[in-house]
Formats: sequence, structure tokens, C-alpha cells
Amino acid sequence: MKYLIDTHILIWFIEGDEKLSKEARSLIANPTNVIYVSQASLWEMTIKISIGKLSLSISLSELELFLVSNQFQILETQFRHYEILQYLPFHHQDPFDRMIIAQAKAEDYTIITHDDRFKLYDVKLL
Repeated sequence: MKYLIDTHILIWFIEGDEKLSKEARSLIANPTNVIYVSQASLWEMTIKISIGKLSLSISLSELELFLVSNQFQILETQFRHYEILQYLPFHHQDPFDRMIIAQAKAEDYTIITHDDRFKLYDVKLL
């Protein structure tokens, strides 16, 4: 199965946060699943780190190693994602989340999120 994880899910996974459900943690850790991290999540995390709104137990260079060692795939933004993004209704104002939603729609991936606003969009959720 192919999953696209929301930014906070990635952060919770990295930090071993108990807010991440056992089901989600198990799906992410299962090597038979392909886990994608949006390039938008990396932008969001970097911006939040640089303005002091986020701190991680690992550095950004360690983050790259973490993603590789956990076999996460980086989902780069592509023009077909922007095409969908431009027509998304504004149920959600967060530009990073909107890109994640557009990418999931374009690629037909299931999003792992804890954000209830994602339910307002026609995407598969966990």
C-alpha cells in the first residue's frame, strides 16, 4: 500500500511521540508499505525550525539519513500536483497541507493524518 504522511505524522514518528497511534506507527514501520514524505513537508519543517516554531531531536542532515534508513520516499512537487492544487476548495488554508492533499489526489495515495480538515476533501485517509 502507498501512503503519504502529513507533516505532523512525520514529526511524531521521528520523535516517538505517543500521539501517533499504534496503527499508524505499525503501517509506517511495515516494510511492505511504501511511505511517501511530501517535499512540502520538508519545506514546512525547515521553515518552522528556522523561525523557532519547531525543534527536532535530530538535525536536518540527520533527517535525511533517518528518511533513507526508514526507506521513506520523497514525493517531489510536479506540475500535475499544481494543476489539482489550483482547483482545491479552500476548506483548509495551510498551503503545505493543501499541497499534500493535491499530491495524494494526483497519485491516488492514502494520507496518514490527524487533521480533521482533510476529511473535507475527496482523498483517502487513515
